[in-house]
Amino acid sequence: MFKSTANRLEMPGKSKLGFFAKVKKYRTLLCMCLPSTLFFLFFSYLPLPGIWVAFVKYNYQKGIFGSKFVGLQNFEFMMQSGKLWTLTRNTILYNLAFIILGNLFAVFMAILLNEISSKLFKKVSQTMMFLPYFISHVLIGVLVFNFLNYDTGFVNTVLSNLGLERWQPYADPYCWPAILIFIYLWQQSGYNSVVYFAAIMGIDGEIIEASRVDGANAFQKIRYIILPSLRPTIVILLLFALGGIVKGNFGLFYNIVGTNSLLYETTDIIETFVYRASVTDFNFSTASAVGFYQSLIGFVIVMTVNFIVKKIEPDYSLF
Repeated sequence: MFKSTANRLEMPGKSKLGFFAKVKKYRTLLCMCLPSTLFFLFFSYLPLPGIWVAFVKYNYQKGIFGSKFVGLQNFEFMMQSGKLWTLTRNTILYNLAFIILGNLFAVFMAILLNEISSKLFKKVSQTMMFLPYFISHVLIGVLVFNFLNYDTGFVNTVLSNLGLERWQPYADPYCWPAILIFIYLWQQSGYNSVVYFAAIMGIDGEIIEASRVDGANAFQKIRYIILPSLRPTIVILLLFALGGIVKGNFGLFYNIVGTNSLLYETTDIIETFVYRASVTDFNFSTASAVGFYQSLIGFVIVMTVNFIVKKIEPDYSLF
């Protein structure tokens, strides 16, 4: 009896598949993973040696590894300008506002969509929410200018007709954080709400039905069922978003603010500064140095936040 039991316990060890046997057995799943694996291999891992460009004076004839090594010289142009702290601060604060408020609005809109009972109205609402996402930043810049410019803008025309003093937003840098955040939320919230709406659709309907039987109202259902179910999705998306917290939205800032130096104090981010600094004499080394700086800070932030999340809720951490 004991021998037969021991034999049965040993069977799993003997039945372990080798590497090639596993490849053959799970070939369908591996083929499904192949496109994403190749994508990250070619666009994320193979370009990694290109980081060396940030530490050399790039020469087109000699190539990356044949160019002269200059150490941290490519990072000096941002430090010498005295704007490194201001640029980093603006970029991080704007992205924090985009991430936090963007996710809050996306969750809010997803919950509202879920509460709509009319399928026709729900589809129309989703379409209207999606439309701003497909409008280019160039067109948004034109719309904002037509709304806010001093001479013929819509806002100043209304103020003038009401007998009020005209507003000069393009000479006031402190009003633009609110304007840029509002524009971002208007454009992105509808698209970002799709993930949360899909997560809500994945909640077991029997749980919601049971809460109704128990007498839970709409607010109690949202508080005790929907929001706790969305928490893992929210945490994961926040962690992913934090990885790019030092990378600004160049299209949004450049097409709306442009080269108006009066607004640089509150609207200048790393991308727009680098573009202006290198548009006349562009070199790969400078751009690579900035990219390396942004990636390094983003990596540190992600690792730190993931460590904190792992200590609080291990199941919600990335690794």
